[in-house]
Amino acid sequence: MKITFLGGGNMAAALIGGMVERGFAAADIQVIELGAEARAGLSERFGVRAVEAMDDVALGCDVLVLAVKPQQMKAALMPIAGRLGGQLVISIAAGLRLADLGRWLGGPGAPYTRLVRCMPNTPALIGAGVTGLFADPSVDAAGRDAAQSILAAVGSTVWAETEAQMDAVTAISGSGPAYVFHFIEAMEGAGRALGFDEAGARRLAIDTVLGAAKLAAGSEDSPAVLRQKVTSKGGTTEAALGSLAASGWHDALVAAVKAAEMRGRELGAELGRD
Repeated sequence: MKITFLGGGNMAAALIGGMVERGFAAADIQVIELGAEARAGLSERFGVRAVEAMDDVALGCDVLVLAVKPQQMKAALMPIAGRLGGQLVISIAAGLRLADLGRWLGGPGAPYTRLVRCMPNTPALIGAGVTGLFADPSVDAAGRDAAQSILAAVGSTVWAETEAQMDAVTAISGSGPAYVFHFIEAMEGAGRALGFDEAGARRLAIDTVLGAAKLAAGSEDSPAVLRQKVTSKGGTTEAALGSLAASGWHDALVAAVKAAEMRGRELGAELGRD
């Protein structure tokens, strides 16, 4: 399977590195990257072919991965519009809808449809991400498997049943690391308020979140059951959770995710304008 990346940014580099580690042949991977220094870095690190512009060799791939910033995507696709010959196209550009990508690639009268839309999150940069995927109905099982194998190189994958759910993926897992960082920040602040220095408070906060996440990931119990097991009646955890409940934090978090989902829909409409 020959794979070409249009764009060689951090996420593309993470994917390429993960793919090579998983046994993808570097000789089958190409990158289109404008920056000379970035091209040299990709070639040196991974042994892939990196060129400045799309040529016939790069276009003769089986899979084309769009790793361009959403605001730059339309211009980046102009040189290859109408030139694709059935390649699977995977977009990792946040917010861009398949209909808009298809129109830019194939034209209004004959939009390109062999498309998969993906939303990896930033922990993918260290191989610990989660990616939501949605495929156009024209993509067959082999195409879906190819997309999943590529994105699995940087973490776990979840398929969305409708494209509308990709806005929810963005709101939950795409923006989610920021929610967790904010929680860690608050935990660290509490530790410092209770007498720990910055390093100690941060270590307590980060390792608590890391350990709890690992426990949840490896347990057959739901997060709700795990929470109940930690919460002794009349104990310290119950006091803390009671305070959180009184502040309405649960509803506030749900409202925050819904706000992110709504903004995602708005951005999709804005980014897709001609």
